[in-house]
Amino acid sequence: MTDGPDQRAADLPPDADGSGPSITVAVVDAETPGNVGTIARSMKNFGLSDLLLVDPPELDPEGEAYGFAGQAREDVLPNAREVNFDYLVDNFHTVGSTAVTNEDERSHTRYPFKTPAELADSLRGVETDTCVVFGRERVGLTNDELARLDEVCSIPAAADYPVLNLGQAATIVLYELRELTVAATQHPDDRHQRAEERAVEGLNDQFGDFLEAIDHPEEKRPKARRLWRRLVGRAHPTGREATTLRGIFRRASQKIERVKDRADGDRVQD
Repeated sequence: MTDGPDQRAADLPPDADGSGPSITVAVVDAETPGNVGTIARSMKNFGLSDLLLVDPPELDPEGEAYGFAGQAREDVLPNAREVNFDYLVDNFHTVGSTAVTNEDERSHTRYPFKTPAELADSLRGVETDTCVVFGRERVGLTNDELARLDEVCSIPAAADYPVLNLGQAATIVLYELRELTVAATQHPDDRHQRAEERAVEGLNDQFGDFLEAIDHPEEKRPKARRLWRRLVGRAHPTGREATTLRGIFRRASQKIERVKDRADGDRVQD
C-alpha cells in the first residue's frame, strides 16, 4: 500500500466505455484485513482498480487480505492508497453506502437514498470523478460522515436483518455498477439469438403435420395450431432449437404413418 493523499483524482483510469464517471472505491476504518481483500477482489471482478483506504488495518502481504484478494493481490491491493476522509470529500463526488436509512424526509442524513441499481442509472453520463465509500463492519459510516457525502446508497434487504457483511455489500454495489466500469464480460453480447422467421414458420407447419399424423380432431386443429404458435412466439427459439423440434415432429409423424400403414395392411389381409 502506497501513501499518496496528494495524488489527484484526474490520474485515475477512466471508465470502460465513456458512459459514466471514473469510479474509485474507499473503505473507511475497516476492522479486518480479510474484508479489504474481498473488496479488492470484487473491484477486480467488476473492472475497478483504484482503492483508497481510510485508517486501514495492517495489510500483511502474507496475511488474509492478500489471501482473500485473488488476482487483485497483484495490482488493486498493492496499489491501494491510504488517505484521510477529508481527501474523499475534497476530491470526489461521494456516495456513501449504508444498510439502515431514515424512514422519511424529516432527516436528511440518510434520506433520500438510492438502491445500487438506481445508483448505476443516476451516475450514467456523470463526468466528475466519483468515489463509492464503504464503512466499518459493525457500525458502517457514522451520521457525521454520511452528512459530508453527496449521495447515499442502500441495499434492500429483509427488514428484520438488513445488515450485510462489508465484503458482501461492496460486491453487490460494484456488481450493479458493472455497466459503467466493464467494457466486456465473459458472456457474449447476444446471449439468445432467435431463429430466422423461415425456420420458426417451418416449425409451426411441422406441428400442423404432426396434428394430422396423430389424427387430432380436424375441428380442433386450428385452435391447437394457434396455441402452438403463441407458445413458440413467447419462447423465441434459437435456430438449433427450431431445427431439433422440427426433426422430432417429423420422425414422430413418419413413425405414426408407418404404424398406420402396417395396421391397414393387417386389416386387408384379414
